[in-house]
Amino acid sequence: MSLACGIVGLPNVGKSTLFNAITAAGAEAANYPFCTIEPNVGVVPVPDARLDAINAKIETEKIIPATLEVVDIAGLVAGASRGEGLGNKFLANIRETQAILHVVRCFEDDDVVHVAGKVDALSDIGVIELELVMADYDTVERAIDKAAKKARGQDAEAKLDLAAYEKALPWLESGKRLATGSWSEREQIALARLFPLSAKPVLYVANVGEDDIQGEHPSVAAVRAHAEAEGAGVVVLCAQIEGELADMDHADRKEFLADLGLERSGLERLAVEAFDLLGLQTFFTAGPKEIRAWTIAKGSSAPQAAGVIHTDFERLFIRGEIYQVDDLMEYGSEAAIRAAGKLRSEGKEYVLQDGDVAHFLIGK
Repeated sequence: MSLACGIVGLPNVGKSTLFNAITAAGAEAANYPFCTIEPNVGVVPVPDARLDAINAKIETEKIIPATLEVVDIAGLVAGASRGEGLGNKFLANIRETQAILHVVRCFEDDDVVHVAGKVDALSDIGVIELELVMADYDTVERAIDKAAKKARGQDAEAKLDLAAYEKALPWLESGKRLATGSWSEREQIALARLFPLSAKPVLYVANVGEDDIQGEHPSVAAVRAHAEAEGAGVVVLCAQIEGELADMDHADRKEFLADLGLERSGLERLAVEAFDLLGLQTFFTAGPKEIRAWTIAKGSSAPQAAGVIHTDFERLFIRGEIYQVDDLMEYGSEAAIRAAGKLRSEGKEYVLQDGDVAHFLIGK
């Protein structure tokens, strides 16, 4: 699936350091036939212990994890919504992503100048969120003019759109993101036509110092409180350390993390949280050639899941033979699963569940 998160943040918050770590960590993923890395796009493997669990029961030549695409968004300054700095590029790039990874500086360092002269996480968040809201305000204002003209011509759809836009405008004017509002299904349809920036889901990335890996800086608590009020998530990491980890081999990385008292790197935690933020889940295919994690939207049907493997498979889908990873752990092999009657034959109406292992029967 081509879904991406965009990394945003003010200058000197660690955004570039984090993106460089992501790019380095995803270098191996670039060798997978379904992945590409462009100059401003990083690919992060999504850690999943179930891949190793499957491999413990099924021998294979290679294991391929799911991946997450992360886009490095152009830098932002106050006034971006009015075209200041790289504002127009910033807004255009973020509009093309499905979610936002908002990097917030939560560390003190006299050698890294803060654009505002001091570390203030909530102020930094406010600058970026205001630019998104102001850009959406201008978009909605223009949409009201267009919808009003059509509504005067007795266009029923335009009247519904107009009502939605007129409700959204004062919400934006008060400085609130569209994502924090309450909108009916029809209002959501109208707003979605405008591809609003402030409606995108956000994951806050609290970038801490190397001496604060547990995130005890007061700014982290402020970010957590802000995120909780919005119903958003937070990942605490040190971008500097992530860059060092990305250059290590597996054994050294594991040892370094243990010394830090961490089970997973920040990038691993970031990938898992962002994966969930995008409403994605994983199913697996397993055989002697490869064990592979495939990415699908939650609620995808069996034919849609098959279509992720090859576009023709959705059209030619006949049925799927499905079991869960837990079944493989319990019975030890696919043959034993079949013998126990746990291998299910599912048709076109079946909705794939996270952790399903699937074999699809395809027609000609």
